[in-house]
Amino acid sequence: MTTPGESGHPFTPTTPQPRPASDHAKGLRPGSAPDERDRSVTAVGTHPHPASGPLSASGSGEQPRLGAGAAAGGATPDSGAASERRVPGAARRGAVDPVKALMHRHRDLCERAVDPLEIAAGLEAHGVTDRTAARFRHRDVFSLAEEMYARVSRAPEAPSAPVAADVPRMTVDRVVLSLLPGALCAAAVTGLRLTEGRTRLAVAVAGVLAVALGVRTLLRRGPLSTLGHTPAGTSTPGTRAWTYWLIAYAVLGDGLLGAAVTGGPDGLPDGTATGPWPLAVAPALALALGCAPATWAAHLFAVRARRRLAASRGLEEFAASVRPLLLAAFGLFLGALAALLAVCGAVLHQPAGPAQALTLGALLLLARLLTIHGFTHAPAVALGAAATVEAVAQASVFAARLPGCGPLATPVDSLVAAWGPGCVPALACGTAALALLVHATRTLSRASAHARGEGQP
Repeated sequence: MTTPGESGHPFTPTTPQPRPASDHAKGLRPGSAPDERDRSVTAVGTHPHPASGPLSASGSGEQPRLGAGAAAGGATPDSGAASERRVPGAARRGAVDPVKALMHRHRDLCERAVDPLEIAAGLEAHGVTDRTAARFRHRDVFSLAEEMYARVSRAPEAPSAPVAADVPRMTVDRVVLSLLPGALCAAAVTGLRLTEGRTRLAVAVAGVLAVALGVRTLLRRGPLSTLGHTPAGTSTPGTRAWTYWLIAYAVLGDGLLGAAVTGGPDGLPDGTATGPWPLAVAPALALALGCAPATWAAHLFAVRARRRLAASRGLEEFAASVRPLLLAAFGLFLGALAALLAVCGAVLHQPAGPAQALTLGALLLLARLLTIHGFTHAPAVALGAAATVEAVAQASVFAARLPGCGPLATPVDSLVAAWGPGCVPALACGTAALALLVHATRTLSRASAHARGEGQP
Protein backbone atom coordinates (compact mmCIF):
# COMPACT_ATOMS: atom_id res chain seq x y z
CA MET A 1 0.00 0.00 0.00
CA THR A 2 1.41 3.28 -1.01
CA THR A 3 0.83 6.61 0.50
CA PRO A 4 0.12 9.77 -1.48
CA GLY A 5 3.31 11.01 -2.99
CA GLU A 6 4.82 7.50 -3.21
CA SER A 7 2.93 6.21 -6.29
CA GLY A 8 5.89 6.40 -8.61
CA HIS A 9 5.63 10.06 -9.34
CA PRO A 10 8.09 11.53 -6.87
CA PHE A 11 7.79 15.07 -8.27
CA THR A 12 4.02 15.20 -8.11
CA PRO A 13 3.12 17.80 -5.45
CA THR A 14 1.14 16.44 -2.61
CA THR A 15 -2.08 17.99 -1.47
CA PRO A 16 -1.32 20.40 1.39
CA GLN A 17 -2.81 19.31 4.66
CA PRO A 18 -4.44 21.79 7.05
CA ARG A 19 -1.83 23.43 9.19
CA PRO A 20 -2.35 22.90 12.91
CA ALA A 21 -2.37 25.91 15.16
CA SER A 22 0.60 24.52 17.04
CA ASP A 23 2.54 24.37 13.80
CA HIS A 24 1.86 28.04 13.18
CA ALA A 25 3.30 28.86 16.53
CA LYS A 26 6.33 26.65 16.11
CA GLY A 27 7.13 27.66 12.55
CA LEU A 28 6.69 24.09 11.02
CA ARG A 29 6.34 23.63 7.31
CA PRO A 30 2.92 22.51 6.10
CA GLY A 31 2.76 18.77 5.80
CA SER A 32 6.12 18.15 7.38
CA ALA A 33 6.77 15.69 10.10
CA PRO A 34 7.88 16.90 13.52
CA ASP A 35 11.37 15.57 12.94
CA GLU A 36 11.77 17.85 9.93
CA ARG A 37 11.38 21.12 11.85
CA ASP A 38 15.11 21.81 11.86
CA ARG A 39 15.76 20.78 8.26
CA SER A 40 17.15 23.52 6.03
CA VAL A 41 15.05 24.80 3.17
CA THR A 42 18.01 24.54 0.81
CA ALA A 43 17.93 20.79 1.26
CA VAL A 44 15.07 20.58 -1.25
CA GLY A 45 16.51 23.25 -3.54
CA THR A 46 14.25 26.15 -2.49
CA HIS A 47 15.33 29.68 -1.68
CA PRO A 48 13.42 32.10 0.58
CA HIS A 49 11.95 35.02 -1.28
CA PRO A 50 13.25 38.37 0.07
CA ALA A 51 9.73 39.72 0.33
CA SER A 52 8.08 36.58 1.61
CA GLY A 53 6.84 38.12 4.86
CA PRO A 54 7.75 39.90 8.06
CA LEU A 55 10.27 38.76 10.61
CA SER A 56 9.51 35.67 12.62
CA ALA A 57 7.69 35.98 15.87
CA SER A 58 10.77 34.94 17.77
CA GLY A 59 12.65 38.02 16.55
CA SER A 60 15.62 35.99 15.30
CA GLY A 61 15.71 37.81 11.97
CA GLU A 62 15.33 34.57 9.85
CA GLN A 63 13.09 34.53 6.81
CA PRO A 64 10.02 32.24 7.08
CA ARG A 65 10.51 28.78 5.61
CA LEU A 66 8.61 27.66 2.54
CA GLY A 67 6.84 24.32 2.23
CA ALA A 68 7.12 21.86 -0.61
CA GLY A 69 4.07 23.32 -2.29
CA ALA A 70 5.58 26.79 -2.23
CA ALA A 71 8.79 25.43 -3.66
CA ALA A 72 6.87 24.19 -6.64
CA GLY A 73 5.28 27.53 -7.28
CA GLY A 74 2.28 27.13 -5.06
CA ALA A 75 1.39 28.84 -1.78
CA THR A 76 -0.06 27.70 1.47
CA PRO A 77 -3.68 28.67 1.96
CA ASP A 78 -3.10 30.91 4.98
CA SER A 79 0.35 32.31 4.23
CA GLY A 80 -0.89 35.42 2.41
CA ALA A 81 -3.61 36.13 4.93
CA ALA A 82 -1.21 35.75 7.82
CA SER A 83 1.23 38.12 6.16
CA GLU A 84 -1.52 40.64 5.58
CA ARG A 85 -2.54 40.38 9.18
CA ARG A 86 0.98 40.73 10.55
CA VAL A 87 2.52 43.35 8.28
CA PRO A 88 0.23 46.31 9.19
CA GLY A 89 0.74 45.67 12.90
CA ALA A 90 4.49 45.56 12.51
CA ALA A 91 4.42 48.67 10.38
CA ARG A 92 2.38 50.47 12.99
CA ARG A 93 4.75 49.41 15.73
CA GLY A 94 7.75 50.58 13.71
CA ALA A 95 6.10 53.86 12.75
CA VAL A 96 5.70 55.14 16.32
CA ASP A 97 7.32 58.61 16.42
CA PRO A 98 7.67 60.02 19.97
CA VAL A 99 8.99 63.36 18.69
CA LYS A 100 5.91 63.74 16.50
CA ALA A 101 3.71 63.06 19.50
CA LEU A 102 5.60 65.69 21.47
CA MET A 103 5.19 68.16 18.60
CA HIS A 104 1.45 67.51 18.57
CA ARG A 105 1.30 68.11 22.32
CA HIS A 106 3.13 71.45 21.93
CA ARG A 107 1.77 72.35 18.51
CA ASP A 108 1.06 76.00 19.35
CA LEU A 109 4.57 76.49 20.69
CA CYS A 110 6.17 74.96 17.57
CA GLU A 111 4.02 76.96 15.16
CA ARG A 112 4.63 80.29 16.89
CA ALA A 113 8.37 79.82 17.45
CA VAL A 114 10.67 82.00 15.39
CA ASP A 115 13.79 79.97 16.23
CA PRO A 116 14.70 76.67 17.93
CA LEU A 117 15.75 78.50 21.10
CA GLU A 118 12.18 79.61 21.70
CA ILE A 119 11.00 75.99 21.48
CA ALA A 120 13.75 74.93 23.89
CA ALA A 121 12.67 77.63 26.33
CA GLY A 122 9.05 76.58 26.06
CA LEU A 123 9.87 72.92 26.62
CA GLU A 124 11.96 73.85 29.65
CA ALA A 125 9.06 75.88 31.01
CA HIS A 126 6.83 72.79 30.70
CA GLY A 127 9.27 70.67 32.70
CA VAL A 128 11.23 68.99 29.88
CA THR A 129 14.84 68.51 30.97
CA ASP A 130 17.95 67.09 29.34
CA ARG A 131 17.18 63.75 30.97
CA THR A 132 13.72 63.83 29.42
CA ALA A 133 15.22 64.64 26.02
CA ALA A 134 17.37 61.50 26.28
CA ARG A 135 14.19 59.41 26.08
CA PHE A 136 13.58 61.01 22.68
CA ARG A 137 17.10 59.98 21.58
CA HIS A 138 18.53 63.49 21.89
CA ARG A 139 21.47 64.56 24.00
CA ASP A 140 19.73 67.69 25.36
CA VAL A 141 16.66 69.89 25.08
CA PHE A 142 18.33 72.16 22.54
CA SER A 143 18.93 69.28 20.11
CA LEU A 144 15.33 68.12 20.56
CA ALA A 145 14.08 71.65 19.91
CA GLU A 146 16.12 71.89 16.71
CA GLU A 147 14.46 68.76 15.32
CA MET A 148 11.00 69.98 16.31
CA TYR A 149 11.65 73.36 14.70
CA ALA A 150 12.91 71.73 11.49
CA ARG A 151 9.93 69.38 11.23
CA VAL A 152 7.11 71.81 11.98
CA SER A 153 5.12 73.07 9.00
CA ARG A 154 4.92 76.81 8.55
CA ALA A 155 3.27 79.23 6.18
CA PRO A 156 5.43 80.34 3.24
CA GLU A 157 5.56 83.87 4.55
CA ALA A 158 6.91 82.80 7.95
CA PRO A 159 10.04 84.80 8.84
CA SER A 160 13.39 83.13 8.96
CA ALA A 161 14.92 82.30 12.30
CA PRO A 162 16.64 85.36 13.76
CA VAL A 163 19.82 85.31 15.75
CA ALA A 164 19.08 84.76 19.44
CA ALA A 165 21.55 87.42 20.53
CA ASP A 166 19.94 90.05 18.32
CA VAL A 167 18.96 92.53 21.05
CA PRO A 168 18.23 96.20 20.27
CA ARG A 169 21.25 98.33 20.97
CA MET A 170 21.41 101.23 23.37
CA THR A 171 20.81 103.99 20.86
CA VAL A 172 21.20 107.69 21.58
CA ASP A 173 17.52 108.21 22.26
CA ARG A 174 17.49 105.37 24.78
CA VAL A 175 20.55 106.73 26.54
CA VAL A 176 18.89 110.14 26.79
CA LEU A 177 15.69 108.53 28.03
CA SER A 178 17.59 106.72 30.81
CA LEU A 179 19.08 110.04 31.93
CA LEU A 180 15.74 111.88 31.90
CA PRO A 181 14.51 111.05 35.45
CA GLY A 182 17.83 112.09 36.99
CA ALA A 183 17.93 115.34 35.03
CA LEU A 184 14.37 116.24 36.04
CA CYS A 185 15.06 115.42 39.68
CA ALA A 186 18.25 117.53 39.65
CA ALA A 187 16.27 120.45 38.22
CA ALA A 188 13.62 120.06 40.94
CA VAL A 189 16.23 119.94 43.72
CA THR A 190 17.87 123.07 42.34
CA GLY A 191 14.51 124.83 42.31
CA LEU A 192 13.88 123.86 45.94
CA ARG A 193 17.19 125.34 47.03
CA LEU A 194 16.60 128.62 45.18
CA THR A 195 13.00 129.31 46.25
CA GLU A 196 11.06 129.87 49.49
CA GLY A 197 7.51 129.85 50.81
CA ARG A 198 4.65 128.97 48.48
CA THR A 199 6.91 129.13 45.47
CA ARG A 200 8.99 126.33 46.94
CA LEU A 201 5.86 124.24 47.49
CA ALA A 202 4.79 124.75 43.88
CA VAL A 203 8.27 123.83 42.66
CA ALA A 204 8.21 120.69 44.80
CA VAL A 205 4.84 119.58 43.43
CA ALA A 206 5.91 120.27 39.84
CA GLY A 207 9.20 118.46 40.39
CA VAL A 208 7.50 115.36 41.78
CA LEU A 209 5.11 115.21 38.83
CA ALA A 210 7.92 115.73 36.30
CA VAL A 211 10.10 113.01 37.83
CA ALA A 212 7.16 110.60 37.97
CA LEU A 213 6.41 111.27 34.30
CA GLY A 214 10.05 110.72 33.37
CA VAL A 215 10.21 107.42 35.24
CA ARG A 216 6.94 106.28 33.68
CA THR A 217 8.27 107.06 30.20
CA LEU A 218 11.46 105.13 30.93
CA LEU A 219 9.52 102.10 32.14
CA ARG A 220 7.36 102.07 29.02
CA ARG A 221 10.28 101.99 26.59
CA GLY A 222 13.75 100.50 26.48
CA PRO A 223 15.33 97.65 28.49
CA LEU A 224 13.16 98.29 31.56
CA SER A 225 9.93 98.06 29.58
CA THR A 226 7.59 95.09 29.84
CA LEU A 227 6.27 95.60 26.31
CA GLY A 228 6.49 92.28 24.47
CA HIS A 229 8.00 90.52 27.49
CA THR A 230 4.99 89.72 29.66
CA PRO A 231 1.59 88.60 28.37
CA ALA A 232 -1.33 90.94 28.79
CA GLY A 233 -3.03 90.71 32.15
CA THR A 234 -0.10 89.21 34.06
CA SER A 235 0.58 92.28 36.21
CA THR A 236 -0.14 91.75 39.89
CA PRO A 237 -2.48 94.31 41.46
CA GLY A 238 -0.85 96.58 44.03
CA THR A 239 2.69 96.44 42.68
CA ARG A 240 2.64 100.05 41.49
CA ALA A 241 1.10 101.29 44.74
CA TRP A 242 3.75 99.52 46.83
CA THR A 243 6.48 101.03 44.68
CA TYR A 244 5.09 104.54 45.12
CA TRP A 245 4.93 104.03 48.86
CA LEU A 246 8.55 102.88 49.09
CA ILE A 247 9.80 105.84 47.06
CA ALA A 248 7.73 108.30 49.09
CA TYR A 249 9.01 106.78 52.31
CA ALA A 250 12.59 107.18 51.09
CA VAL A 251 11.96 110.94 50.82
CA LEU A 252 9.62 111.56 53.79
CA GLY A 253 9.66 108.46 56.01
CA ASP A 254 12.94 108.78 57.89
CA GLY A 255 12.29 112.39 58.82
CA LEU A 256 8.76 111.61 59.98
CA LEU A 257 9.85 108.59 62.03
CA GLY A 258 12.69 110.49 63.68
CA ALA A 259 10.36 113.35 64.59
CA ALA A 260 7.62 111.01 65.80
CA VAL A 261 9.94 109.19 68.20
CA THR A 262 10.79 112.51 69.87
CA GLY A 263 7.16 113.65 70.06
CA GLY A 264 6.83 115.45 66.71
CA PRO A 265 6.46 116.46 64.04
CA ASP A 266 5.76 120.10 64.84
CA GLY A 267 4.93 121.13 61.28
CA LEU A 268 4.69 120.14 57.66
CA PRO A 269 7.80 119.54 55.53
CA ASP A 270 9.32 122.70 54.08
CA GLY A 271 11.51 121.03 51.47
CA THR A 272 14.71 121.17 53.49
CA ALA A 273 16.68 118.66 55.52
CA THR A 274 16.68 120.87 58.65
CA GLY A 275 12.96 121.64 59.00
CA PRO A 276 10.44 120.20 61.49
CA TRP A 277 9.82 117.36 59.03
CA PRO A 278 13.18 116.79 57.28
CA LEU A 279 13.30 115.58 53.69
CA ALA A 280 15.92 113.10 52.40
CA VAL A 281 16.79 114.98 49.22
CA ALA A 282 20.21 113.41 48.54
CA PRO A 283 18.96 109.78 48.47
CA ALA A 284 16.04 110.77 46.25
CA LEU A 285 18.36 112.47 43.76
CA ALA A 286 20.76 109.50 43.76
CA LEU A 287 17.92 107.05 43.13
CA ALA A 288 16.64 109.17 40.23
CA LEU A 289 20.10 109.34 38.72
CA GLY A 290 20.41 105.59 39.33
CA CYS A 291 17.77 104.94 36.64
CA ALA A 292 20.55 105.21 34.05
CA PRO A 293 22.83 102.47 35.49
CA ALA A 294 19.75 100.33 36.16
CA THR A 295 18.79 100.57 32.48
CA TRP A 296 22.30 99.73 31.34
CA ALA A 297 22.56 96.79 33.76
CA ALA A 298 19.26 95.35 32.51
CA HIS A 299 20.38 95.75 28.90
CA LEU A 300 23.74 94.11 29.60
CA PHE A 301 22.08 91.19 31.31
CA ALA A 302 19.61 90.67 28.44
CA VAL A 303 22.32 90.77 25.76
CA ARG A 304 24.74 88.45 27.54
CA ALA A 305 22.01 86.01 28.58
CA ARG A 306 20.77 85.57 25.02
CA ARG A 307 24.29 85.04 23.76
CA ARG A 308 24.79 82.37 26.38
CA LEU A 309 21.46 80.83 25.37
CA ALA A 310 22.62 80.60 21.74
CA ALA A 311 25.97 79.08 22.71
CA SER A 312 24.76 76.64 25.39
CA ARG A 313 23.95 73.01 24.63
CA GLY A 314 22.16 72.13 27.84
CA LEU A 315 19.90 73.65 30.46
CA GLU A 316 22.33 73.13 33.31
CA GLU A 317 25.15 74.63 31.27
CA PHE A 318 23.04 77.69 30.51
CA ALA A 319 21.97 78.13 34.14
CA ALA A 320 25.55 77.86 35.38
CA SER A 321 26.67 80.57 32.96
CA VAL A 322 23.80 82.99 33.62
CA ARG A 323 23.93 83.09 37.42
CA PRO A 324 27.35 84.84 37.56
CA LEU A 325 26.13 87.19 34.84
CA LEU A 326 23.11 88.20 36.93
CA LEU A 327 25.25 88.76 40.02
CA ALA A 328 27.73 90.83 38.00
CA ALA A 329 25.01 93.10 36.59
CA PHE A 330 23.50 93.46 40.05
CA GLY A 331 26.89 94.32 41.57
CA LEU A 332 27.63 96.90 38.87
CA PHE A 333 24.36 98.66 39.61
CA LEU A 334 25.00 98.72 43.35
CA GLY A 335 28.49 100.10 42.79
CA ALA A 336 27.17 102.86 40.53
CA LEU A 337 24.40 103.73 43.00
CA ALA A 338 26.87 103.91 45.89
CA ALA A 339 29.03 106.34 43.91
CA LEU A 340 26.00 108.48 43.09
CA LEU A 341 25.00 108.57 46.76
CA ALA A 342 28.45 109.77 47.76
CA VAL A 343 28.47 112.50 45.10
CA CYS A 344 24.94 113.73 45.88
CA GLY A 345 25.63 113.83 49.61
CA ALA A 346 28.81 115.82 49.05
CA VAL A 347 27.19 118.30 46.64
CA LEU A 348 24.05 118.90 48.73
CA HIS A 349 25.89 118.74 52.09
CA GLN A 350 23.30 116.32 53.42
CA PRO A 351 23.44 112.76 54.77
CA ALA A 352 23.06 110.38 51.84
CA GLY A 353 21.59 107.49 53.84
CA PRO A 354 23.54 104.81 51.98
CA ALA A 355 22.05 101.82 53.81
CA GLN A 356 18.40 102.56 53.13
CA ALA A 357 19.02 103.93 49.64
CA LEU A 358 21.15 100.96 48.51
CA THR A 359 18.69 98.38 49.81
CA LEU A 360 15.77 100.20 48.20
CA GLY A 361 17.62 100.49 44.89
CA ALA A 362 18.51 96.79 44.98
CA LEU A 363 14.91 95.84 45.72
CA LEU A 364 13.52 97.98 42.89
CA LEU A 365 16.04 96.68 40.34
CA LEU A 366 15.46 93.01 41.16
CA ALA A 367 11.70 93.51 41.13
CA ARG A 368 11.92 95.15 37.71
CA LEU A 369 14.19 92.48 36.26
CA LEU A 370 11.80 89.75 37.35
CA THR A 371 8.80 91.68 36.04
CA ILE A 372 10.19 92.28 32.55
CA HIS A 373 10.98 88.57 32.26
CA GLY A 374 7.43 87.58 33.13
CA PHE A 375 7.68 86.84 36.87
CA THR A 376 5.30 89.28 38.57
CA HIS A 377 4.12 87.48 41.69
CA ALA A 378 7.36 87.43 43.69
CA PRO A 379 8.11 91.17 43.11
CA ALA A 380 4.62 92.09 44.27
CA VAL A 381 5.00 90.03 47.45
CA ALA A 382 8.45 91.44 48.23
CA LEU A 383 7.48 95.07 47.59
CA GLY A 384 4.29 94.66 49.58
CA ALA A 385 6.10 93.08 52.52
CA ALA A 386 8.70 95.86 52.70
CA ALA A 387 6.05 98.58 52.45
CA THR A 388 3.94 96.89 55.12
CA VAL A 389 6.86 96.76 57.56
CA GLU A 390 7.54 100.47 57.07
CA ALA A 391 3.88 101.36 57.51
CA VAL A 392 3.54 99.24 60.66
CA ALA A 393 6.67 100.83 62.14
CA GLN A 394 5.27 104.32 61.60
CA ALA A 395 1.82 103.37 62.86
CA SER A 396 3.17 101.74 66.04
CA VAL A 397 4.92 104.96 67.09
CA PHE A 398 1.79 107.04 66.71
CA ALA A 399 -0.43 104.34 68.24
CA ALA A 400 1.78 104.31 71.35
CA ARG A 401 0.51 107.79 72.18
CA LEU A 402 -2.90 106.36 72.96
CA PRO A 403 -3.61 105.48 76.61
CA GLY A 404 -2.32 102.03 77.51
CA CYS A 405 -0.59 101.45 74.13
CA GLY A 406 2.89 102.62 75.07
CA PRO A 407 4.57 99.18 74.67
CA LEU A 408 3.65 99.13 70.98
CA ALA A 409 6.48 101.52 70.13
CA THR A 410 9.14 99.72 72.17
CA PRO A 411 10.69 97.72 69.27
CA VAL A 412 10.84 100.73 66.95
CA ASP A 413 12.15 103.02 69.70
CA SER A 414 14.91 100.53 70.46
CA LEU A 415 15.95 100.28 66.79
CA VAL A 416 15.91 104.04 66.27
CA ALA A 417 17.90 104.64 69.45
CA ALA A 418 20.53 102.11 68.37
CA TRP A 419 20.91 102.78 64.62
CA GLY A 420 18.75 105.76 63.76
CA PRO A 421 15.46 106.03 61.83
CA GLY A 422 17.09 104.74 58.64
CA CYS A 423 17.42 101.24 60.05
CA VAL A 424 13.71 100.50 59.56
CA PRO A 425 13.68 100.86 55.73
CA ALA A 426 17.14 99.32 55.53
CA LEU A 427 16.00 96.16 57.32
CA ALA A 428 12.67 95.98 55.48
CA CYS A 429 14.04 96.58 51.98
CA GLY A 430 17.25 94.64 52.60
CA THR A 431 15.41 91.49 53.67
CA ALA A 432 13.01 91.71 50.74
CA ALA A 433 15.89 92.34 48.30
CA LEU A 434 17.83 89.35 49.61
CA ALA A 435 14.80 87.10 49.16
CA LEU A 436 14.29 88.42 45.62
CA LEU A 437 17.96 87.89 44.80
CA VAL A 438 17.75 84.23 45.78
CA HIS A 439 14.56 83.88 43.76
CA ALA A 440 16.05 85.68 40.75
CA THR A 441 19.12 83.45 40.61
CA ARG A 442 16.78 80.48 40.21
CA THR A 443 14.18 81.90 37.84
CA LEU A 444 16.29 84.15 35.62
CA SER A 445 18.73 81.30 34.98
CA ARG A 446 16.04 79.35 33.12
CA ALA A 447 15.94 79.33 29.35
CA SER A 448 12.21 80.07 29.42
CA ALA A 449 12.88 83.42 31.12
CA HIS A 450 14.71 84.64 28.02
CA ALA A 451 12.31 83.44 25.33
CA ARG A 452 11.59 86.10 22.76
CA GLY A 453 7.99 87.24 22.98
CA GLU A 454 5.87 88.60 20.17
CA GLY A 455 6.29 92.27 19.73
CA GLN A 456 9.44 92.42 21.73
CA PRO A 457 11.34 95.65 21.07
